[in-house]
Amino acid sequence: MKAADLFVACLAEEGVTHVFGVPGEENLDLLEALRESSIEFVVTRHEQHAAFMAATHGRLTGRAGVCLSTLGPGATNLLTGIAHAQLGGMPLVAITGQKALHHNWQGNFQLVDVIGCFEPLTKWNQSIATGDSIPRFVRYAFKVAEGERPGAVHLELPEDVAAHDVPDGVPQRRVSVRRPTADETALDDAAALIRGARNPVLIVSAGANRKRVGEQLRSFVETTGIGAVATQTGKGVLPDDHPRSLFSLGIHKKDGAHVAIERADLVICVGYDIVEYPPAVWNEDHDKQILHVDFTEAEPDLAYNPACELVGDIAASLEGLCARLSDVDFADAEQARLRTILNEMLHPGTCSDCIPVSYERVVHDVREVMQRRDIVSLDNTIAKLWFARGYATYADNTLLLDNALATMGAGLAAGMTAKMLQPGQRVLVVAGDGGFMMNSQDLETSVRLGLDLVVLILRDDTYGFIRWKQKMEGFAEHALSFGNPDYVKYAEAYGAHGLRVGEPDSLADTLRAAYAHGGVVLVDCPVDNTENDRLATDLAADVRRQMEQKS
Repeated sequence: MKAADLFVACLAEEGVTHVFGVPGEENLDLLEALRESSIEFVVTRHEQHAAFMAATHGRLTGRAGVCLSTLGPGATNLLTGIAHAQLGGMPLVAITGQKALHHNWQGNFQLVDVIGCFEPLTKWNQSIATGDSIPRFVRYAFKVAEGERPGAVHLELPEDVAAHDVPDGVPQRRVSVRRPTADETALDDAAALIRGARNPVLIVSAGANRKRVGEQLRSFVETTGIGAVATQTGKGVLPDDHPRSLFSLGIHKKDGAHVAIERADLVICVGYDIVEYPPAVWNEDHDKQILHVDFTEAEPDLAYNPACELVGDIAASLEGLCARLSDVDFADAEQARLRTILNEMLHPGTCSDCIPVSYERVVHDVREVMQRRDIVSLDNTIAKLWFARGYATYADNTLLLDNALATMGAGLAAGMTAKMLQPGQRVLVVAGDGGFMMNSQDLETSVRLGLDLVVLILRDDTYGFIRWKQKMEGFAEHALSFGNPDYVKYAEAYGAHGLRVGEPDSLADTLRAAYAHGGVVLVDCPVDNTENDRLATDLAADVRRQMEQKS
């Protein structure tokens, strides 16, 4: 068989169902092998979007998503998506073409050092020089991508290698590997640390969004009575309506939920990653006891020096702690009072329905329309802060956002991939007009795939996040405004349906109409970006005052 056929057979052995990408002449042999396989090749309109889709596939399944590009500009277009996967802990395998290793008649045309470009952004990075090495390299690529901490790997397949015959090529068998569990002595030490605390609290972060962790996390907080604060990417692992939930953080110290961490003498970090929520924010004085519970050892930091580390499968570690702490109960009136104050502050019953729409109203109406397990995919818009603070989330991976690379342009890809993987659940993409237009051409891809998908564009004709920061820093507003197309006509041009929010219809009514219509629906919603000034309000100070008044 050709080396390209062997490569695709190896992908099939890994359980790959989709490859996302934009092919080029250097990977036509691979494309033909994919055509003859059971793997669906999803043609996107930009390589960056393909990498974003592959990263989300990895995030939601735990199996590495796969993206494909040609050499040169195709490969460099993948890089933002590669970095997105690497910093966000999403397993991804990127495949790029390359010129022939021998008899390259095109000279330096489109030739760049792809291996060198990808090296600092991947866990592993390899050019394949011989066809018979393909089974070993593909197997290793998936092991590395999916191993803790998950991330991106890259394989370069030159066109002459892909075309070579490999007479005896056989894929290496995929073998499931059980994660190791924490040491029994470490579990004893961790339980003793918790018993000795006066007011422990959990921080639930990205690594906790893994299979089975949610179930064991609920058992742990119910057994011990310890409250849990979620980071942005930890939202939903513990449902917000659980009595031990102390909700989530949006912008660090000014969030009301930060008070729960201030009050704590022991912080139990579950699946914690310093890339998302710097420990200097919540342990500025380096005086808090820390228990690290993760698949891997803690990354050293001046403000993150755990007294104890439980390294191994998180669910198993929580189960082991439950068995050792069945007689403790840290739930008290103060914790319940804090939860009540936060709930009233973050989830107001009503809010203004004027046009332009307030961000608070956006969060309120989206929550009203979406069911418990429906999925909201957030682009990196300032709305991310409003949703992180106030959107009640009830299940893991139902609020998809990124606070690692935090790139604009990834929200549509994440929503499309979520809908492909969960066709029975409603999916809503929430994007700013700036971020949406970075990959808006892949609206055509969502139409071509026949997805039922609603895309909500929050339009304020400016880069609102930077405008807000510019104002907070005391600078004059400058160089952030732009024009927008007529989004209703824009949707129709791609074969989608367009709606615009405006009186007398509310945002909630418009979203319901969008889902009733079916197919791909683009909703243009003008928003009041002056509302963002309220993000600077010190909610934590307000929570402290209320706690003192009720003491």
